[in-house]
Amino acid sequence: MTDVTESQRDGVWAHPYQLVSGQTQQHQLGHTRLWVTLLDLEWQIREQKIDVESDPQHWLEATGHTLPSADIAVQRFVRSNDNGTVSFYPAMASLPTVIRPFQPLTIPPGARCVLYVGTALWMKVCVGEDKVELAEVPLAPPSLTWLGRNTREGELCYASSTYGRLALEAVPKRPWRAVTPVTIINSREKSLLLERFSMPTPLLSLYRNEKGQLWTPGITVECETDMSSASLQIASSVIAEAGPCEAIAPARERLARGRRLVRAFDHMFG
Repeated sequence: MTDVTESQRDGVWAHPYQLVSGQTQQHQLGHTRLWVTLLDLEWQIREQKIDVESDPQHWLEATGHTLPSADIAVQRFVRSNDNGTVSFYPAMASLPTVIRPFQPLTIPPGARCVLYVGTALWMKVCVGEDKVELAEVPLAPPSLTWLGRNTREGELCYASSTYGRLALEAVPKRPWRAVTPVTIINSREKSLLLERFSMPTPLLSLYRNEKGQLWTPGITVECETDMSSASLQIASSVIAEAGPCEAIAPARERLARGRRLVRAFDHMFG
């Protein structure tokens, strides 16, 4: 897919790449291959889902003059006052994401646990100094699932492709995933069996540490009487274990909207 003038580098989030007319930039990240082409009057974006190893580790980027096969569909966008720069920003899922511990986990009365979760991201393609968004691409094929007491009570969610882990070092750090620590407190008088949990991904902002890894603020969930009485709190910053971080992308939704958060409480556990 590359020509002799191209060389592969590591891709970088929130970095302005400068292109000249006729150039195509290729990215391979997660389960996605992406081509962004700059022409005199338009931008072109091509996307392809690829079969790769189960957990790709690297983000490869190259710039040249080679286009992919004509079989790959193209999206065209009229240029307007941009300076030929393109940037890529991460975004959390637009729906809550159902996560599971590696195996079902029992939390005794009065106890708590922390699950570390790595969730797949979306990539926003933005151009110019104003970062005008042209397209948004999932970096792993999203899978929908239903979480609720029955087919009438619940909500549509994405299903996470990874498990929540009790040990942070067991969570793979990938450029196409973000790590979220989830603290679950069982304040009930009986044990809580944790089989799956709805994480409010649209409410989570994204941060990048000095290693280029992406993190979200932590989530704390406390169950006091039954599953539907759980209260949820989102921290204002990332945990110390993430290291020094900078904010890189805001949450899709604000906490002030309230209603969605209440609905998440009602269907937090399946």
